[in-house]
Amino acid sequence: MRPSILFTLTLLSLLAAGGGAVAAEPANGKTVSLFNGKDLTGWHVDVPERDKNPEAPASFVVRDGMLVSLGSPKGHLITDDQHANYRLEVEYRFAAKPGNCGVLIHASTPRALYGMFPKSIEAQMNSGHAGDFWCIVEDITVPNMEERRGPKENWGVTEGKGRRIFNLTDDSENKPGEWNRMTIEVVKDEIKVWVNGDLVNHGSKCTASKGQIALQAEGSEVEFRKVELTPITQLTE
Repeated sequence: MRPSILFTLTLLSLLAAGGGAVAAEPANGKTVSLFNGKDLTGWHVDVPERDKNPEAPASFVVRDGMLVSLGSPKGHLITDDQHANYRLEVEYRFAAKPGNCGVLIHASTPRALYGMFPKSIEAQMNSGHAGDFWCIVEDITVPNMEERRGPKENWGVTEGKGRRIFNLTDDSENKPGEWNRMTIEVVKDEIKVWVNGDLVNHGSKCTASKGQIALQAEGSEVEFRKVELTPITQLTE
């Protein structure tokens, strides 16, 4: 069930009035690119199919200076380093047609869900639903949880549970072939997500506050031209 239009507009108005439409913390560290434009240095691949078939095609490549998820074999490209308290800027596009992908925040235990997904919180990129949260053996809380996540008795973070938390708006994405900018801000136990400047999700009480960052190969080709991280080093109490 999608959140009501009235609730969405009211919540967005409150967030904007309280400064929620802009970053809550100054991203005052030095911005670093997690992708060097040449190769996958700083990342490692976890693709279950390669366990039994080491000669399987690559799921992630560098092409024309872009990081490209080819979509299959399915798996994840994961940073070698863990991160906490940061702003992540990702510019991406589904070049040919609508598709599915995501950014995983606070990734840790590999293959914790369905023998594929690392323990994490996903910021969804699936066309038409960018900014949804998916709980992957980690959890997060948003306002009006039952309307955005479904009946409380179904909630959970493992197989077969209500793990999806709908975003606030599906109207912020650009058409396939056009670039999108996703901004993810992580401060302590909170995660905020913007798509093309619109605040599309804000969760708190996350069960993790640090971890690796991962990009998905989930059936669709998607190009990334920017993956930049700025540490947030001055935190308010």
